[in-house]
Amino acid sequence: MGVESVLHPSLIVPVGHVEPVPRRVRGLVDGHVVFDTRRALYVWEWPGYPQYCVPRDDLVEAWLIDDDRTERLGAGPARRHSLRVRDAVREGAAWVWQDGAPEAVRGTVRFRWSALDAWLEEDEPVYVHPRSPYARVDALRSSSRVRVEIDGVVLADAPHCVKLFETGLPTRYYLDRAHINWPLLRRTDHGTQCPYKGTTSGYWSFDGGTGPHENILWAYDFPTVQVSRIAGLAAFYNEYVDLYVDGALLPRPTGTPGVPARADGRRD
Repeated sequence: MGVESVLHPSLIVPVGHVEPVPRRVRGLVDGHVVFDTRRALYVWEWPGYPQYCVPRDDLVEAWLIDDDRTERLGAGPARRHSLRVRDAVREGAAWVWQDGAPEAVRGTVRFRWSALDAWLEEDEPVYVHPRSPYARVDALRSSSRVRVEIDGVVLADAPHCVKLFETGLPTRYYLDRAHINWPLLRRTDHGTQCPYKGTTSGYWSFDGGTGPHENILWAYDFPTVQVSRIAGLAAFYNEYVDLYVDGALLPRPTGTPGVPARADGRRD
């Protein structure tokens, strides 16, 4: 048996690519429906994941206020707008695509993700950003032995794991909690969300001889049904620890953990 591969599929969708969304998509502010559409489009502003574009006619309890400002997003120029929902105003919450953007999305609205309180695909919540139709996430049980160390201190030694394969990211190794050295770890109040896995239930740090190593371990107690096999397990960031799989030390991945970094730093 060879050494565990650290290679993974790349993100290949070109910037400016547009596809139809076959799902009903809704956005809410203060419990009010901002838009309700079955005609949304995906547009890729960078290769990692798309954004929704919504026809203006599908706004329900919301109005756009022109901010008299044109900005260039990843897929082209767009005119910025604020959003009014009843008495609430969300400044700079949306953009309307202009000439120079892909033809299919011109005149549609691209909302800043964090400007809305909730997003729904059909009747289920979506977190952080739309799920890419070209991304795959698989959680597979594996008999690979996993050992995790920092500065020679063993933080975990598990005889098996669940490997989570997510397009564009390194493999993550989810371990049974019985095989993690919890007395060496410190729980933090950090939390993250993932459109494919859900909301984390905990993060932990390690205070070692070389100083603190913050938020290197996380868990999903109640993940999405698609990756239910990681429920109650915990995974370390490959980027921050020495991770041995079947006795072989894996090289640490480079780049930002979690979502791959965009060239422009934009996250919404």
